[in-house]
Amino acid sequence: MLLGSQLRRLREARGITREAAGYSIRASESKISRMELGRVSFKTRDVEDLLTLYGITGEAERESLLSLAREANVAGWWHSYTDVLPSWFPTYVGLEGAASLIRVYEVQFVHGLLQTEEYARAVVRRGMKGASPADVERRVALRMERQKHLLADNAPEFHIVLDEASLRRPYGDRQVMRGQLQHLIDLSERPNVRLQVMPFSFGGHSGESGAFTILSFPDADLSDVVYVEQLTSALYLDKREDVAQYEQALKELQQDSPGPDESRDLLRGLLQLS
Repeated sequence: MLLGSQLRRLREARGITREAAGYSIRASESKISRMELGRVSFKTRDVEDLLTLYGITGEAERESLLSLAREANVAGWWHSYTDVLPSWFPTYVGLEGAASLIRVYEVQFVHGLLQTEEYARAVVRRGMKGASPADVERRVALRMERQKHLLADNAPEFHIVLDEASLRRPYGDRQVMRGQLQHLIDLSERPNVRLQVMPFSFGGHSGESGAFTILSFPDADLSDVVYVEQLTSALYLDKREDVAQYEQALKELQQDSPGPDESRDLLRGLLQLS
């Protein structure tokens, strides 16, 4: 998706149609569309030819994009879990693992990167009714594996606004919820984590459309991606005007929520009440 987005921007900057781009690599206009949406694999030769067509002749810039093409065709560790994941989610896991900044608003439950194993198991059981115990455990194992990225030496910055509803809605028993609240308090003290809570007392706010995630990447040439999960699919938005609206909504959520220290105190208060 990241490579396709970059190729689309380069094509549009040169005023080249999809039809012309397809002709240059002996392909159809629809294939160019699928490439730009990240829905097909990339042949190195095709990417080389498109870069030439788009006037990208500098060795460093070409190699950066060709390297991305090679990486795009390598199956990630998460592909071994595709049997228990919805079809749209492996793409997100790959983008999450590549991100240098992850910004989130969550309202239904604690975000997967911040869940304890017991809480995650309760969430998965609720969301996968009828699933076998083995499938539930595989989904939980994937969630725990994803969390290693947040705790690694080269961990991304993680900024999240949790709606108070996500903290008061019980998943699991009292002990599970207490453990989850303490886990959030501990994680909120990590240098790469900025956790804020949007309290009920604030009333209406800019997160009225629901949960979303904004992923940013270390290469400045790669566009941010907004991930919005739905019941039977997910949206991956990378157009600048779309991303800008979600960024503004999150900025307002951050401004309207108590800061990290005050939010940590709010979590401690909830822990005492639980």
